[in-house]
Amino acid sequence: MTTEVNKTAKIPDVGEIKNGTRKLVSGKEYVYYDGYWMKTYEVPHTIAYKKWLIDQLTRRVFRNTEPGINTPGKSLGDVKAAFNRTTEPSRKRVLAAMLAGAYLNRGSDILTKVVELEEIGITIESSNELLRECGRCFMSALEYGKNIHPLHGTEELDELWGEPFKAFTMPVPQFLETRYIKLAKALSDIDLIANTMIGLFERIALFAGVTEQLHELRESAKQAAQTQRSDIDIIEIWPRFVGVADRLYDFKPVIPPDSPQRIRSLAWRGKQIIRSGSELIGDISSLRISKPKTTEAFLQRCEQYEQRYLSDSRTYPDGTGKTRSQAAPGPVTAG
Repeated sequence: MTTEVNKTAKIPDVGEIKNGTRKLVSGKEYVYYDGYWMKTYEVPHTIAYKKWLIDQLTRRVFRNTEPGINTPGKSLGDVKAAFNRTTEPSRKRVLAAMLAGAYLNRGSDILTKVVELEEIGITIESSNELLRECGRCFMSALEYGKNIHPLHGTEELDELWGEPFKAFTMPVPQFLETRYIKLAKALSDIDLIANTMIGLFERIALFAGVTEQLHELRESAKQAAQTQRSDIDIIEIWPRFVGVADRLYDFKPVIPPDSPQRIRSLAWRGKQIIRSGSELIGDISSLRISKPKTTEAFLQRCEQYEQRYLSDSRTYPDGTGKTRSQAAPGPVTAG
């Protein structure tokens, strides 16, 4: 059941809210999962929508994999023959990846024809051999997809490659529920990454002004992740998100003249952390899935930075690197 609320309404404690609860805010519906209220969009539960959804998921898969594997479905037989007769391991691996792409596109091709038949009034039952073959294609794509090299990391490929198959086999509402759960985890990772950086750099005067930008990145990234590109709100959200990410990439800490090497190292390494963290947030927001291994590695990097530069009394807000007895009265960045 959907309840009309407004932005100033008291939000119940997290413990009182069940996953799947929906509410209206200024006429827009939001759904709650695992600590986050996320935008929802009304979708038709039709085979045509399922076809559109699989097409979108397939495009997203190919954008995040090695080039050259988006093999047309009509080439499936030729690629399979080449795969079967090839014995050299590296070439066979590439052909397996191409075969995965061909199976994925063949399944999509079949679904296209099913939609075209339904549009002229011919209903195809789920037990029809055409849909069974479609399912077999998606399953084969999933199996051969294990040979694909991702562009960035294996964790997002593992998540993305199985999505078209899930969209085909699950009822639309059930599939969308899995997407909300994944999106909530992605939003949680964005919060964790951004808040970790904020906790670091709000303690270092060399990085004055960066925490405000990190706050903006965090909020705009979460908004971008849950907003469809067809939503009019994206005109405001996307430039804000990309703009602050660009500013953070170009951010330069203010290093006082004659600063010792330790301070310069702190500034340089801190700048690299901000760049890496901002890029990771951007990836998670764009993919709308969490990257637990990459996130954990980044958090460990932040912890190492903190232990190296902020766990003793040699680093001060003014960047002088003076000892405690030499420094002017006032709070230190750490120690």
